[in-house]
Amino acid sequence: MRITHEFTVSVPPAPAWAVLTDLEAIAPCMPGAQLTGFDGETYQGKVRVKLGPVVSDFGGTARFETKDDATYHAVIDAKGKDLRGSGNASARITADLAPDPAGTRVSVDTDLSISGKVAQFGSSMIKQVSEKLLGEFTTCLEAKLAAGELGAQQVAAAESAPSRVDGDGQAVDTLADHVDSASASSESTEPAPLDLMHLAGGSVARRVLPALVVVVIVAVVIYFLVR
Repeated sequence: MRITHEFTVSVPPAPAWAVLTDLEAIAPCMPGAQLTGFDGETYQGKVRVKLGPVVSDFGGTARFETKDDATYHAVIDAKGKDLRGSGNASARITADLAPDPAGTRVSVDTDLSISGKVAQFGSSMIKQVSEKLLGEFTTCLEAKLAAGELGAQQVAAAESAPSRVDGDGQAVDTLADHVDSASASSESTEPAPLDLMHLAGGSVARRVLPALVVVVIVAVVIYFLVR
């Protein structure tokens, strides 16, 4: 299943990339999402969802196949799992940023594969919910940009981020340190759950819960364009 998203943000590509890769700053724009770890290659995260009175956590991972800071291009391999055993999903996500008269155009192409019971649900439903979820994320992001909560400070932080030197004398970003710090600070603050009834309607949410969780995980991966 192919899902294509495109949206614009009102800043040039360089600061847009810096903002979209500042996980701690934009995490509040993705309800229920939390980064829980990084092993040097793969990110671990969870999504907390609410369906009526029941709150559940679901796991997901993301790993970069390609990340080019010069061209603002990334290819990400993501996996999500319904812990109740109803199915699994994997996604290959290609993200690109490009100049736009309004600021920056963000294009995200997702090749989504679903197995198990969740595969019975139609692609139109998954795409509809995905669009709504990304729309809420974009609205929140734009509001923060307009309020000056994001932008210059992220660029400055990116430019001054500490780096280490490997055995060949090459500078290497201390990414694990940043992620470990973010994970440690988030452990004490559990995210508010994503209300699936509000997002998709009660009866629909119950029927497509596993697929919706996968969509949420994929949406979370969109902003796992690491710092």
